[in-house]
Amino acid sequence: MSASTLHEIAAVAPWFFPTCAFVFGACIGSFLNVCIYRLPKGESIVTPGSHCACGRPIAWHDNIPILSWLILRGRARCCGRKFSVRYPAIELATALLFLACWMLFPPAKAVAGMALVSIVICATFTDLDGMIIPDAFTVGGAVAGVALSLALPALHGQQHELYAVASLRAGLDAVLGLFVGSGLVLWIALIAEAVLKKEAMGFGDVKYLGALGAFVGWQGAVFAMFGGAIIGCVWVLFALLWQKFSGKPLGGARLETPDGLPTEQLGLGVHVSFGPMLGVGALLYFFVLHRWVDAYFASVRFLF
Repeated sequence: MSASTLHEIAAVAPWFFPTCAFVFGACIGSFLNVCIYRLPKGESIVTPGSHCACGRPIAWHDNIPILSWLILRGRARCCGRKFSVRYPAIELATALLFLACWMLFPPAKAVAGMALVSIVICATFTDLDGMIIPDAFTVGGAVAGVALSLALPALHGQQHELYAVASLRAGLDAVLGLFVGSGLVLWIALIAEAVLKKEAMGFGDVKYLGALGAFVGWQGAVFAMFGGAIIGCVWVLFALLWQKFSGKPLGGARLETPDGLPTEQLGLGVHVSFGPMLGVGALLYFFVLHRWVDAYFASVRFLF
């Protein structure tokens, strides 16, 4: 299908491609649910097929993203067990973010953005569940970021009459973002460990910010680090206030004591997942703040 044909379709039915992006995102979100559940356990994401907790396979008509959960009212047809509302929530969030990619960016950058969104969603929920980000999303994400940068130079805003030149520049941007991102977290973790005399940040966060940097460049990686820290402080403050006034912990994230034991009470020394904050920071940069952040770093660089 030629580019002119695609433009004609978009002109006649402007809703068509956005709808495709939304539906595609919902389907990918369903697959991400599988990855989030199985990969931390070392299970295959291919076999067996989707099945209920009782062991029975889920029929295709009961596995339609978002709709099946609503039709079945959150319960399995086979045994009546409840399905968590998180499953359709992840499908809906993925669909909306894929739609945002398509609406905000040219097709090439939109496709790369969809890959970034998928990695962030998976890493966020595996970290919230078990304070772990599997290598599939960190090392695999870094490889995907560099590969997509070479294939789709528009991811880093690189344009040149020679595709090979634009591809090389984008690839260098990705590699620089990878090393700046991972190096930044690593040094902060080492310094914090020396000061606090204990591990302050997991190595998974080091690899994860490197993967994010491959997609958003070194400026995005730096913003994700410090922007994520601000987001984390806001979340912790809100969680502490909620815990104080409601008398109940704010659920949704795994917390650990300094000894590595799970706890429900947020307090001094309690470990919280930092991966979700890094991911939110990277997405804020990618979707909204990249122009302002890049302009800021450009002005700072000009001063020196």
